[in-house]
Amino acid sequence: MSEHAARTAAGAGGAQNLDYRVAHLADHLAAGDLGELGVRIEIRGEAVLLTGTVPSVQCRDDILGLARAELPGTPVHCDIVAADTAVPDHAEEVE
Repeated sequence: MSEHAARTAAGAGGAQNLDYRVAHLADHLAAGDLGELGVRIEIRGEAVLLTGTVPSVQCRDDILGLARAELPGTPVHCDIVAADTAVPDHAEEVE
């Protein structure tokens, strides 16, 4: 096997390995203490992007920490939004 073919094969295995690791992360998010189903995990090249809406900043931080622990050596980008659950400070005007 040529050097190029060996690198290509190793790269393909790395992509499959990343697919497996991302699926494992998704399972942990859904089945773990967080029970979070509103977060999408997308592979973007050699990085991973997390998107979605969660109930709190703490939940977002927990998900990001879990993702970084599950995917060591893989850049993880977080575009998760924490929902605003604050009580309104004024009444809504309805006409």
